[in-house]
Amino acid sequence: MNGLERRYHRLLRAYPAEYRRARGAEIVGTYLDLAGPGRRWPSPADAADLLRGGLRQRLRAAGAADLIPGVRLAAVLAFLTATALAAVWSVLELDPPMAEWGVPSAGPFVSLGIGVWAAWLLAAAVHVLAPGRWTRRGVALALLLTVAVVPVAALVGLPRPPLFVLLPQVGLGLVALGLPERLPALLRAAPLLAIAAAGLAGVNLLASYDFHISYYGWTASQILPGAAVVLLVVVLLLGTGLALRADRRGGWALLTLLTPIGLLSLRPLADALYGQLRGFPATPGWSALAATAVVVGLAGPALLPLAVALRGRVRGPGPVGPVGRCPTCGAHR
Repeated sequence: MNGLERRYHRLLRAYPAEYRRARGAEIVGTYLDLAGPGRRWPSPADAADLLRGGLRQRLRAAGAADLIPGVRLAAVLAFLTATALAAVWSVLELDPPMAEWGVPSAGPFVSLGIGVWAAWLLAAAVHVLAPGRWTRRGVALALLLTVAVVPVAALVGLPRPPLFVLLPQVGLGLVALGLPERLPALLRAAPLLAIAAAGLAGVNLLASYDFHISYYGWTASQILPGAAVVLLVVVLLLGTGLALRADRRGGWALLTLLTPIGLLSLRPLADALYGQLRGFPATPGWSALAATAVVVGLAGPALLPLAVALRGRVRGPGPVGPVGRCPTCGAHR
């Protein structure tokens, strides 16, 4: 066994043991046949294909083959929510506080957040023109800017959006990285429609008040939980409709979106938990908000593998499925 073959066998560990015994030699042999002369390491595409195939087989063996379609459904909903929120925040960024208030601003905008929200709106435009890889790159760029705005604002001494606004955006963006490669034209345009509706809502919000509106106070404390409720209701309705057709994608989508929904509801959750701990209604401080964010951030991702494990125990070990062929490289998996 040469070095390349050994490395392919190591990557094959991504598959269940039973599947490796039944199909491992055939899979590795196919990749070796396709490898160019003199190659010593598997190509990144081969490695990614083997890891994806192993994940699919493990999910199939656990009776959770519909998890990946459920994650893709969650990604579409998360992207819609993230871009709609970006449209609202972009409008609010156009209403900086008056200088006599003594509140700092970033030039003509409330904060450096205008760059973050512009990146999310750009990702929505890319989604219409080039869904799939380019959209995921746009989402990754928007995610990077959402995280980077915190240290950058500290370095330049300019204001930024508060963390309880940025955290849900990060949670939604991480889920949105799972956007599918192909979508119908209407779904590709849906983020732009959501942006238009949310932008109009933001403009009406500004026009309804004579005083400055910012992320703080009424605005974010109502918009974020409202977005959580809408997202939860939509995924529940979709899940119910799909379940009536024996399709479990909606359930997996709900589990995937629990963390973003929790982060959108961070303040109400912190209020409830803090009040329970104190024994009377009380306003939580930043420490209570941070603790609630940690609990939400850990609980959501932990529930998904737990649900997969429980599904596998209820269903029992699945049969070894037929070998599929990768549409890009032609290898069996």
